[in-house]
Amino acid sequence: MTQAAVQPATADQEPVKQPRSVRVVLLALMLAMLLAMLDNMIVGTAMPTIVGELGGLEHLSWVVTAYTLATAASTPIWGKIGDMYGRKGAFLTSIVIFLLGSVLSGMAQDMGQLIGFRAVQGLGAGGLMVGVMAIIGDLIPPRERGKYQGMMAGVMALAMIGGPLVGGTLTDHLGWRWAFYINVPLGILALVAITAVLHLPKKRAAHSIDYFGAALLTVGITSIVLVTTWGGSEYAWDSAMIMELIGIGVAALVGFVFWQTKAAEPIVPLHIFRNRNFTLMSVIGFITGFVMFGAVLFLPLYQQSVQGASATNSGLLLLPMLLAMMVVSLIAGRVTTNTGKYKVFPVVGSVLMIAGLFLLAQMDTGTSRFTSGLYMAVLGAGMGCLMQITMLVAQNSVEMKDMGVASSSTTLFRTLGSSFGVAIMGALFNNRVQDVMAERAGALGGKITEQSAQLDAASLAKLPEQARDAYQFAVSSGTHSAFLLGSVVALAALLAAVFVKEVVLRGAGPADKEPATTEPVA
Repeated sequence: MTQAAVQPATADQEPVKQPRSVRVVLLALMLAMLLAMLDNMIVGTAMPTIVGELGGLEHLSWVVTAYTLATAASTPIWGKIGDMYGRKGAFLTSIVIFLLGSVLSGMAQDMGQLIGFRAVQGLGAGGLMVGVMAIIGDLIPPRERGKYQGMMAGVMALAMIGGPLVGGTLTDHLGWRWAFYINVPLGILALVAITAVLHLPKKRAAHSIDYFGAALLTVGITSIVLVTTWGGSEYAWDSAMIMELIGIGVAALVGFVFWQTKAAEPIVPLHIFRNRNFTLMSVIGFITGFVMFGAVLFLPLYQQSVQGASATNSGLLLLPMLLAMMVVSLIAGRVTTNTGKYKVFPVVGSVLMIAGLFLLAQMDTGTSRFTSGLYMAVLGAGMGCLMQITMLVAQNSVEMKDMGVASSSTTLFRTLGSSFGVAIMGALFNNRVQDVMAERAGALGGKITEQSAQLDAASLAKLPEQARDAYQFAVSSGTHSAFLLGSVVALAALLAAVFVKEVVLRGAGPADKEPATTEPVA
């Protein structure tokens, strides 16, 4: 098999690629990317069964939170390790850790063990997405990278559609533990493929990892994620616990920023934020994560509760959004490759994202599936313009030596955006549902919302007609509030997109040897 040899890059020299091997390597990388994306979708479907066997319903949120925290906290560290010691070794190590966490999670005997093992899994997951993006950044110049955006969008769509279906099938026929064990054959296949076809230059120098900075960043991220997870649910927003967490989080993040100016080997070199485009792409990435994961959470809920769809097909309900996202991402990639121009996509994508969210906020109990599908397609088209372009422009904005930290920082902002989006939109949704149920169904409404924040079609059919109508109206009202908030937040993405400066993409014909601009933030 031909090796995808990549020569060390200098400030004005791009890595040498062998196109046929690059395509083979990309298939192996997409397999690892699928592994990371598929996991949460599969596990989400299995959660009711897991709680039924292990108990610990009150700790259910920690199964997701532990994974999210570990992923977010480890993401920039994996990027730095890849920059220092070589991406291939760091990437393979992250896969092994992810698989170890998967096996241990499948063997968990109680909820406490499952939460701990999910954290181990999250540590590995932090390196999967960063590794894929950074290796692609090494192998393919930005001008050519657009060709492969459709492939990445396709993997994402496959995970979101197939995950719930695979999770439901595994849980029903083999048991919930296979929701974790399924990662093992996929992971081993990814390990073998990447070991065989990916050949990057080994590099190891006398570097050190900034452990103090890593600790400060971990404390800061953990505190902020806990605030968004617990605020308004476990604890009141003005409670002492939330106030303390906010104080600790702010202090740790301020300390982290200060320390990065002093550290010899900073985890996140602050000089990359001097580049206007990189900073703007970080903002757009945060908002895209905020919107996308909120949509993935609330759209199936609305269609199950209000439109009477089956929970088994929850992945298929997102098909209009995901297909639009995949097709538009593919078109955006081709146009970027052929023209070298990209600014139009963040601008148009932000406008479509705002429009899609506003349209989705108009859905009520009488909205048809066809109409909601059209609204989802508008949102999907907007996200298709933004998903991969943000990473492409961010990577084009830094020197090759900072490719890992640029990839990890962009991924981190998107991960944090998803955590904030799910938590804030979720809190707004739940409060709205409770208020409407109390208004329309009185004491019975309170009992219903206490028992479940979501009722499937079968459970709804058993309710008295008044309670059922009240619940469906409450869910549509909650969905309205959540998506309206999303459309307001998305305005910030449009503002950021307007200020993006179109810089020649590396690998763009005669400009091949032009280094990335270091245009400071305006």
